[in-house]
Amino acid sequence: MLPYLILLRIRSTVPPAEDINASAWPGFTRINMSRTSSYKASWDNRAMTSRHSGRARLAALGLALAMLGGCSSFPSVGPDYQKPDPPMPTAWQAGTPAGNEREDLSRWWRQIDDPLLTRLIAEALSGSLDLKAAQARLRQARASRNQAIGGYFPTVAASTGASSNRQAEVINPNYVGTTYSAGFDASWEIDLFGGTRRGVEAATADQAASAASLHNTRVSLVAEVALNYVELRGYQRRLAIAAENLGSQGETLQIVEWRNQAGLASSIDVEQARANHEQTRATIPDLEVGAYQAENRLAVLLGRHPGTLHAELGAYEPLPAVPAGVASGIPADILLQRPDLIAAERTLAAETARVGQKMAARYPSLSLSGSFGWEAFSFGALSGAGAVASATAASLAATIFDGGRLRSAVDIQSAVQEQALIAYESSILTALEEVENALKAHAVARDRLAARQAAADAARNAAQLSQMQYESGLADFQKVLDTQRTRLTAEDNLSTAQSAVLTSLITLYKTLGGGWERAVATDDNAQGKPS
Repeated sequence: MLPYLILLRIRSTVPPAEDINASAWPGFTRINMSRTSSYKASWDNRAMTSRHSGRARLAALGLALAMLGGCSSFPSVGPDYQKPDPPMPTAWQAGTPAGNEREDLSRWWRQIDDPLLTRLIAEALSGSLDLKAAQARLRQARASRNQAIGGYFPTVAASTGASSNRQAEVINPNYVGTTYSAGFDASWEIDLFGGTRRGVEAATADQAASAASLHNTRVSLVAEVALNYVELRGYQRRLAIAAENLGSQGETLQIVEWRNQAGLASSIDVEQARANHEQTRATIPDLEVGAYQAENRLAVLLGRHPGTLHAELGAYEPLPAVPAGVASGIPADILLQRPDLIAAERTLAAETARVGQKMAARYPSLSLSGSFGWEAFSFGALSGAGAVASATAASLAATIFDGGRLRSAVDIQSAVQEQALIAYESSILTALEEVENALKAHAVARDRLAARQAAADAARNAAQLSQMQYESGLADFQKVLDTQRTRLTAEDNLSTAQSAVLTSLITLYKTLGGGWERAVATDDNAQGKPS
């Protein structure tokens, strides 16, 4: 009779369903309770029985729990999450370098074709402290979800003990009785209105958001390593250009000094040549500091101490080649490619589920409990049939008046959910802006590189011609100095433009969400399956 008793009490005490679909509860009776007191209904049976009777009661309680736990007709209060479908433009306004076809950007740095850069990125992905912190946050989210899932199951505890009781009797006023006990207790709160289910939904979405945040950290890390690597190579290239021009200007200074000694050049020419030479030499320390800082930043990104990469990166190497272009796809692709947008969408799902969790707290809660054990006046007697004790209980409790706290909790969470929706929509707009800007910056950087390449070629030719004409007596020394300064500036600008093309390309890859594999994000744990 116990299962039927419990189910009967459930069917007679369903609360006002302002937030649930009444059609999901056929045959259930609504009740209205005035907010004047706390309502609690319970059924309890506790007695010393035989061994077989106690086991029968526990079996009946277990059957009731199984029937309730397996019932799928119980609705979950609160809104059911629907993934937003925001309007997206059909094409990028800035255009694309290589068409609209979508491409795999999970290993975009391989397109740059620099083995050392590839090795540095691989080391960063295994040694970065930021990435390890993000991994720890994901493990925390997984554990939180497993904790939420535990709400589906009953709590079982075992206990044993002994107690002494002093009793005043006529025959023996100092009589002391000792009672020994051992047994098991079980309790379970039935998820009538989906509070636990909504909690699991929220924890699952939080886990997916943490996984997406981990991948976003990976995207940022890869981009930062590549940007600092290009910056280092750019400084090294500028140092090489400065050293080359410094050598050329040193030769010019020596020629002028010889001509001055021969009476063919004035002292003014000598001092002008020396000033030009020293100005070039003065630019070198700043370039050395920039290269030093980029190198140390790379070491920290890899999880190393500053200075430990000097043996590998100290020698000058040319800048990596620039790929022909990147297929950016259509704007809607960023909803799948950018992990920060995935994280924002999953956060919205979590906050939506918590609205239902807060709503469920407003309705009655049904708790089932049972115990089975032994009680006797001696330890040896615990195994006897007469020592068996069992108890079963069911209770239904509901809050009648709380000053509006539970209702306000629902309102608060609804506002939080609305904020999450706005944050998601805002993050989409920001992502579109970043991609548009990156596409335009990359296109402009390519055009600038072509112009500065032509300017550098012309400046080198002019410097060589003016030097030859000066040595032949066909040009004055001022023209030599001017062409040398122009050459240094043009070659330095060319190096900066080469770095800018690579930097803009890396930034474009980052804004498109490149640098992570979706296959990793869709594993069982990332999708919220039990771990």
